[in-house]
Amino acid sequence: MKKPTTPLFTVAYYLIKLVVSILHPTTVEGLEDLPEGGVLLCPNHSSNWDPLLLGVRLPVNYRLFAMAKEELFRNPLLGWLLRQLGAFPVSRGGSDIQSVKTAIQTIKNGDNLLIFPEGTVIRDGIGYVDGLPAHAKAGVAVIGVRTGATLIPVFMDGEKKLFHRTRIIFGKPYTPVYSGRHGTSEEMQKIADDILAEAYALGGQEVGGKPLCR
Repeated sequence: MKKPTTPLFTVAYYLIKLVVSILHPTTVEGLEDLPEGGVLLCPNHSSNWDPLLLGVRLPVNYRLFAMAKEELFRNPLLGWLLRQLGAFPVSRGGSDIQSVKTAIQTIKNGDNLLIFPEGTVIRDGIGYVDGLPAHAKAGVAVIGVRTGATLIPVFMDGEKKLFHRTRIIFGKPYTPVYSGRHGTSEEMQKIADDILAEAYALGGQEVGGKPLCR
């Protein structure tokens, strides 16, 4: 897989950053403490704009890869462009061993990876899917534990309005707790749920959109 630091990536990065900064300006907190390599970024997911908004606020040489739904790669031109930008496909319908292997290798190479724990865009209010609280996928925990990645929760404001600012808040590293070498499936699910809860807490919310009382 190509590293996302090619000339094409650099040109695309600055063009996208210019467009995004006009359409969806952002404010960022916590970026100064973000580790340089071996990082697994775990944001909440409420808009198709999220990967772009987050990606262009990271340094151009941050070497970020991202899991993206396989449907986006069915168009040959779009698929080629996404790969050049550091994305790789994942099947959301079941177990996708190859995408997990790619994700693990990315971290082991010292690069960084973006995964949305919820696995899909949450449009029915922040933290809800069809009226029920959002649920994290255990895969993000499995990848984090097996690679020893630095897990970073990230909060992004839910509603993306044109020309309105969106908050992006990078949290402190989350340390997973598990037994044995790779932990149990129950432990992996709890880690995934916890990292998602940490992401929402950065924005002052619980999973499900309720404000936190502090």
